[in-house]
Parts: sequence; structure tokens; C-alpha cells
Amino acid sequence: MDNQTLVILKKGEGRTVKFGGLWIYDNEIESITGTFHNGDMVTVHDYDGYPLGRGFINQNSKIRIRLMTRNAGQEIDEAFLRMRLQNAWDYRKKTMGLVCGEDCNDERSISSCSCRLVFGDADFLPGLVIDKYADVLVVQSLALGIDRFKEQIVTILKEILAADGLAVRGVYERSDAKEREKEGMERTKGFLGAEFDTKVPIVENGVKYMVDVRDGQKTGFFLDQKYNRFAIQKLCRGAKVLDCFTHTGSFALNAGIAGAADVLGVDASQLAVAQAQENARLNGLEDTVRFECHDVFELLPELERGGELYDVAILDPPAFAKSRSSIKTAAKGFREIKLRGINLVINGG
Repeated sequence: MDNQTLVILKKGEGRTVKFGGLWIYDNEIESITGTFHNGDMVTVHDYDGYPLGRGFINQNSKIRIRLMTRNAGQEIDEAFLRMRLQNAWDYRKKTMGLVCGEDCNDERSISSCSCRLVFGDADFLPGLVIDKYADVLVVQSLALGIDRFKEQIVTILKEILAADGLAVRGVYERSDAKEREKEGMERTKGFLGAEFDTKVPIVENGVKYMVDVRDGQKTGFFLDQKYNRFAIQKLCRGAKVLDCFTHTGSFALNAGIAGAADVLGVDASQLAVAQAQENARLNGLEDTVRFECHDVFELLPELERGGELYDVAILDPPAFAKSRSSIKTAAKGFREIKLRGINLVINGG
């Protein structure tokens, strides 16, 4: 996997890498010296010989190289992976309040906390996402080079967590995103190791959820929205709240747990609505937090015509722009829901 292949960039290319990015595109490369297989580690130099780093190459992808280090002499081995994973875990503990934060007080321990452990490029592990749901890990591998390290990474991460007294009950892979096809890989999902119950109870911001790591969206839950959800609590005490694109109800439930008077959560997926209703029951909020299945684009004008007004309207839509060609249509969709949302909010809401 590790070899001496040298990649030279064209003069004037590699701008994103020089400004902190990790991706090198196919049209930025001047020459490749040496033999390699897709997924192998290669060394990258600028046109004038200046070393830019090391990363894995894949000729199936327009993102031809993804850097893992700026040090062109760095060996990518077990010690390197352990360093990257330890740094990621230490940073999460520091920034996400896992040791002494609000998710670890009273009857709960650090083992019950949930957070994103690995943020791909941000942790210099491009193409890799790892989420922790209490004592379960969910792995998503979206690039060929990192996919080769997958089992080794899981083993190392278990050891790092064990050193903090955290036992991992099970690991599930959710590498079923379309991005893998761009890398020449098949989509895949399933257990990495022994099977376990894939419906995992977690607590975040004082709200209880049942997360389905097997069939939930992406890796099961949008952990990166934790503090946005917490911010909603401060706005919703005693309020009438509308939560659009609610998915499994996270924003609506944070409003409810904060003491909102009435909350309506809406999503186009009946499966998501059913999961949201289950989460409301888990928190004893079924009397004040309701969930209904609707197309938001159809519902908002209907609510407006009916004279409905809310103290808080929450809009957290999915990505409307999947490609450059859909940007104009997406912008129109975002504009429409924002205008409709504004018309449904009371003065001062």
C-alpha cells in the first residue's frame, strides 16, 4: 500500500491544497512517476519540487488524491493512524463536553454520551466518519484509500476508548452513500463484528432518543446539530412552535423539553414521523409535541391561508442542491420556504 510513487502538480495548480484543503483533482496533475494501485499512498510535490504531503490516490475519482499528512516523509502506518485517532478523540472530549459537560452529569457517565468522533478531512482522515452512540460505533467510509484501513482503524479506536474506560458493544458500517460509486466502490452496510440490537437509546441535551443505526438517515442521527438543538431550548419556553423537515423530531423535542406550549413537527417521511412519535413518548411529551406527515412545500401555504401563526418556526431542510446544475432550483426552494416561514411567525417571534 505504501510506495515511492511521486506525483507532480502543474504550475499554478493545487491552490486549494496550499490554502489548507486536502484534495487534489485529476486536472491538476502534471506527471506521475512510479507504479501504484488505486488506494495506495503517494507523495505529492508542487511543480517546482516543493513537497506538499502524502495521501492516497484513486484514478476512478475526479478527486485523484486525498492528503493524510503535510509531511512528505511521513510513513502512514499503525502509529500514524493511532496518533490521528487519539487526536480526534482528545479534541472531541475537550470541545463536546464529554468529560464534565452537560451530557455526563447525574446518573449518566461518559459511556452514555454520543458525539461524532471522526470528522473526515477535519481530522486528516479524509473520507471517514465515525459516530459514537453511547456504546455503539457507526462507521462510514467514502474513499477507497481510507476504506483499506477501516478494520485497523476500528481496532485502534476501540483500544483508545478502552483506555478511558469505554467498552464498545458493537460496530455498524453505514457505507451505503452514493459517493462510494464515484470512488469505484460498491455501497455496503452491515455489522463489523458481532451482531447487536441496532436501535440504540441515547440522551442529548436532556432529550431521549431511540436511534436506528441500521435504517436511520446517513449514520443514524445528525449529531453535528447538537448545539443548534440546544440553542432552540432558550427560544421556546411557553411558545407555539412549528418544526419543518423534523426527521426524527430532534428540534421539536428540544422545544418540548424546554417547556414549549405546543409543538408541531412535520416531515414527508412516514417512517421518520413514526420514529419521532416514539421519541416523544420516550420523553413524556406526546401531549404537547405532535408529529404529522406532510410535504412542507404544500403545508406552509395551507397554514398561511388558515391564519396560523407561531412564536417560533424552524426550517432545517435537506440539501436541495445535489449538483451544480440544480443550484438555481435549490435557491428557489430555499427562498420559498423562508418567505413562507416568515409569514407564519408572529411579530417579535
